[in-house]
Amino acid sequence: MTQVDLRSDTVTQPTPEMRRAMAEAAVGDDVLGDDPTVQRLERMAADLLGKEAGLYTPSGTMSNLLAVLTWCHPGDEIIVGSEAHMLWHEGGGASALGGVVFRTVPNDGLGRFNPDDVEATIRPKSPALPPTTLVCLENTQNRCSGAVITPGDTAAIANIAHQHDARVHLDGARLFNAAVALGVPVSALAAEADSVCFCVSKGLSAPVGSVLCGPEEFITRARRWRRTVGGGMRQVGIIAAAGIVALESMVERLADDHANARRLAVGLAQIPGISLDPDAIQTNIVIFEWTGGPAPDLISRLGACGVKVSYTGGAKVRMVTHAGIGPADVDAALEVTAAVAREALQVVS
Repeated sequence: MTQVDLRSDTVTQPTPEMRRAMAEAAVGDDVLGDDPTVQRLERMAADLLGKEAGLYTPSGTMSNLLAVLTWCHPGDEIIVGSEAHMLWHEGGGASALGGVVFRTVPNDGLGRFNPDDVEATIRPKSPALPPTTLVCLENTQNRCSGAVITPGDTAAIANIAHQHDARVHLDGARLFNAAVALGVPVSALAAEADSVCFCVSKGLSAPVGSVLCGPEEFITRARRWRRTVGGGMRQVGIIAAAGIVALESMVERLADDHANARRLAVGLAQIPGISLDPDAIQTNIVIFEWTGGPAPDLISRLGACGVKVSYTGGAKVRMVTHAGIGPADVDAALEVTAAVAREALQVVS
């Protein structure tokens, strides 16, 4: 049976080089500040993003939470996109643990904000209103088919936020995908953000972790919050070593994932019952609408035939390419999807 896992790029496996690095990593107690491999990863990440310091965390969700806890106080308001990962998929942690209020502005089809919407959403200063202290961006935009946000897009929003004394946090879980797609240094995408995080455990194929980067003083406070929420780890250099390999050897190959996603999108667009514009696919995430019945039914049928995909709500189905997926896997997934879609449409008719 065909076995193609397109649920997420989080299903990537560490490379042989990563496994060797993990086995041989020099380690210490990171909570006590003496794990040299973690320190190397944090320094490397900060330098790549053009920030003063970095902090290794177990997940992108924790990195985003730490940014909110560090920049904001209970009762503050943060602005996020209507399709933001922080809003949809992080368990409401910023509200539950940080006491902050979420307020949304619409993401367009390419994941962007209208600067006028952001300007209109920032609260005027008043004792009766929660102060807007943080604007959160996302690049690439997960729920908008991995859409890329340009440096100009980020600068336009940051300029407005800073005019109103608000900080900007960039959820850059797949920021290296954006950099490769645009052909720009990753630092250019992070330049206008006050803090930024990225994951090594998605397209970069390391098994665990995210790095939060920003000013030295911000990272010092975030480190305390990491301990508070249980994110302090001990001989964590064992997994941080894989993150170093990821940054050294897995960035440029993201272009292969983008090419495979494009191949997948072009093929899907030709299948009856699937609505998709291939030209909207910029990186490694392909989201399409299934018009032939309930999307969960299609997902279940695909899974039974060995093609694993994910559900994003409504009629939307998500497929993600990654280091474990090659052109042959894409073609196999398309063959199965076409057959399953045909069968489903016959049942409906």
